[in-house]
This record gives sequence, structure tokens and C-alpha cells, in this order.
Amino acid sequence: MSSETIIRRYRTADREAATDLWSRAARQAHPFIEGEGQGERARVVREVSLVRAQNWVAERAGRVVGLLGILDGNDGDGIETGAEIGGLFVAPEVQGLGIGRELVEHAASLRGALRLEVFEGNARARRFYGRLGFTERARRADEETGHPLILLEREAPLRSVSWLHLREGRLLSVRTRGNDTFYLPGGKYEPGETAREALSRELSEELGLLVPAAQLSEAFVIHDVAHGKNGRRLHMTCFIGGPQDIAPEPGREIAEYAWFDRQEARERCAPAHSQVVDRLIAQGRMLE
Repeated sequence: MSSETIIRRYRTADREAATDLWSRAARQAHPFIEGEGQGERARVVREVSLVRAQNWVAERAGRVVGLLGILDGNDGDGIETGAEIGGLFVAPEVQGLGIGRELVEHAASLRGALRLEVFEGNARARRFYGRLGFTERARRADEETGHPLILLEREAPLRSVSWLHLREGRLLSVRTRGNDTFYLPGGKYEPGETAREALSRELSEELGLLVPAAQLSEAFVIHDVAHGKNGRRLHMTCFIGGPQDIAPEPGREIAEYAWFDRQEARERCAPAHSQVVDRLIAQGRMLE
């Protein structure tokens, strides 16, 4: 099976595949619920959940292997309470390959802060969401089954942009004043900016570089823990493009810049660098 995951909107033609996936994954996750994955519970999934929620599927080699349902919640008085993951299921045979994480981060990229409920007895799911930065907020008994449910929440990830600039296989990185850790050039958005506009501005402010937004092309997105932000998640969009022959001039809060090889980047840079380096190695742009 291909290792590439495609996340797309659910289509009516996916109903049988999505219902079968849900049934098998739910039985595995909730063996303590009598009749799980079938009967009335299956009917509700087919006729209610797959109709009312905003649903997305993960697909590999043309086969539906993951299902994500997003609900827009309110407190009963019309006050918005944020986006809720109404359901997230991955086919048992492909669990552990990162598909569930990709679906969670997809939901976060669409809605920011997230909340969900998980059965107390589903220890594997609780560990999974804990690794992704969700924390417990409340508990209640499920009205249908009587089993305890745990409400988990995660704040919106920090959204940033970064520039991938390599010279002879070495990655350009910057260090801010008073900090020993190096980061990729870039930073956060300002109100009203597109990602490319934000990065163009940041490169001018940090390194005195003129990199027009139109010359930047998105390479990939990194999801990780934001360095020094108490476990908050990071959504970092990485770009390539712009001039190759550059002469950076550190400005604003930048103390210095450097070009690092694979080992130096992993030893001296923020955690998200490891994912960036792995991607660049896979693309043949950095050496093993």
C-alpha cells in the first residue's frame, strides 16, 4: 500500500467504505460496549453522523483508511464553544502509521482549537490524544451506554511560516538574541497577511533580504511541539524559492545566522527542524 496519505472531503460514494471502517475500528476501540459497530449504532453513523457532520476521509492507494467528523458546537444558548471532533477512526490494519495524527492536524488547520470526548476505557485513544497535546477538562457518563466519557481539549496551534534555503546541502538557520537555539528564518503572521506575505516581511526584518511573496512556493507543512511554549502545538508552513545568492544582514532580534548540515541542525535547532531535515533528505536536498 502506498505510504502517501490523501485527506479529502467525504463523498456519498464513500458511505459503505466509511461505515465498514468505522465498524471495525469501533469494535476494536470499544470492546466494553455491547453491540458496538453494528445494529442501531451503525444506523446512526450511516444516517446521522455521515450526513450532519463535516466529514473528511484519509485515503491511501485509492482506499478509504481513515474517517474524521467535525462538529461546530455551542453551549445550548447559541454561544459558540469551538470545533469538536465528533469521531476519528482509522482502519485497524493501518493504525500506527500516522494517519490519525494527520487527521487531527487537518482538523486543527481548519478550525484551530479542538475538543472531543473519548471513553475512559479506550486507553489507546487517551494515550494518542495525550501525545498530541490534548488535556482533560471534564467527565460525564454517556447517556446511551453509561460508560464514563472524558472531555479533552487542545488550544489552537501556533501558526508560523519558514524559509527553506540550502547552500551546498546545508540549511540556513537563525538564532535570536538571548537564545541558544536556532530556528528556521520566518515567524508569525500579522493581521491580514497571507503566508507568503508574512514570510516575505519576516525575511526582510530578520535578515535584510528582499524575497517577493510571488517567488515563494509552499514546500510542506510541519506539525510539532512549539519550542519553549509549554507544549503548545506548532503549525509551520515551509516555503522554498527566492534568490539563491544571498548575503544576510541580521536585523531586529536576530543575533546570528548559520548554515547547518544534517547533524548540526538536529543538535542545535528547535525540535521541528528534525522533521524538516527528514523531509529534505527524502527529497534529496540534504545528505544523509
